[in-house]
Amino acid sequence: MSEPLPQADAPEDLGLEPEAVRRLVGMLQRYVREGEIPSGQLAVARHGKVALCATFGSATRAGRTFDADDDTLYLAFSTTKAVTSAALWLLAQDGKIAFDDFVSQYVPEFAANGKESIRVENLLTHTAGFPSAKFDPLEWDDPERRRSRFASWTVEWEPGSRFEYHPASSMWVVAELIERISGTGFREFVRVRIAEPLRLPALHLGLPEDHPGDVADVVEVGSQPDPAALAASGLAISEQFTGAGADVLRFNRPEVRAVGVPGGGLVTNARTLALFYQGLLHGGTGGDTPHVWQPETLREARRVRTGDLVDPMTRRKAHRGLGVVVSGDAERIFRSFAAKNSPDAFGHAGLGGQLAWADPATGISFAFLTNGCDRDLVKMGSRGISLASAAVACVDTGGDDEQGR
Repeated sequence: MSEPLPQADAPEDLGLEPEAVRRLVGMLQRYVREGEIPSGQLAVARHGKVALCATFGSATRAGRTFDADDDTLYLAFSTTKAVTSAALWLLAQDGKIAFDDFVSQYVPEFAANGKESIRVENLLTHTAGFPSAKFDPLEWDDPERRRSRFASWTVEWEPGSRFEYHPASSMWVVAELIERISGTGFREFVRVRIAEPLRLPALHLGLPEDHPGDVADVVEVGSQPDPAALAASGLAISEQFTGAGADVLRFNRPEVRAVGVPGGGLVTNARTLALFYQGLLHGGTGGDTPHVWQPETLREARRVRTGDLVDPMTRRKAHRGLGVVVSGDAERIFRSFAAKNSPDAFGHAGLGGQLAWADPATGISFAFLTNGCDRDLVKMGSRGISLASAAVACVDTGGDDEQGR
């Protein structure tokens, strides 16, 4: 058996306010009780330990219904991007790649069809120019097919000239870079270089088909947003971000989960994801775990690289680092952060409502996972912001924040 994850005896041992913790947990319980989501799981970590974890509701796996608990594994959707990106950071840290290198230096066939000017940084900041490029996950383990696929992709606009979220395409290329440079499969690389050193055995990028644990199948919930509510939200949501445009149920297939889709296929639990973000705050998770990422690596990765480029969906500045979103200005709620997160908070949201971030100002990290993929992105976003706001409110710094320790 693996060692238990480091966890505080009580949330207040890590500086969390008990009453605020009860409000956060009660909020999740209410969402499940009122039927908004079939189950949900959240965790808050600080100082390298899990401060709290809570799970409510039920889930199914291959037709078998079970009560979800803190060990239940969920599909993390696009929160995966931070994990895949953080793996590439390690190769830059090792001096084996630079973020301003051309992708074609490592994947020559990728240069075809106008992609020769795309740099590694463009892949991580969604400025590469091929957001709609398609890739069948089951092609991954056939190297010739995936190389042919990369060569066939065309650019939709000049790389680097604009921001447009790449739901999956650019992360397939990041995975290819990891494999070619390291000589190791990207799933194995994540396991050996990240999951094992941080002692996170439930960080599964590539879940074995015969995995014995409880894994929550994705179910679609809710309905398409009311046009008036959508207009009032200030969002311009394209079909690729709705249940109609995204084939989310394919991730219930064991063979797809086994691929470990690098832009959205992470299978994990909330406390593991919260601890992973402790690693992105501090380089490691404390105790006798090694420092996986060096401070300079983390500073560079969390630095905003997109300047004044605007996200066409939110109509606000993109504020992207290398594979992570940075909280930034007062409009941070449009980036899935709470209003009271600091400008330096960073993380990533996922299609199903999944959410994970860390805040250097307080040292907390937060993760929320659910098996209910909400078709109403306005309602889903509001739920995530409410949970994030409640998580931020849990911290009683009392002069003991990360900057003053």
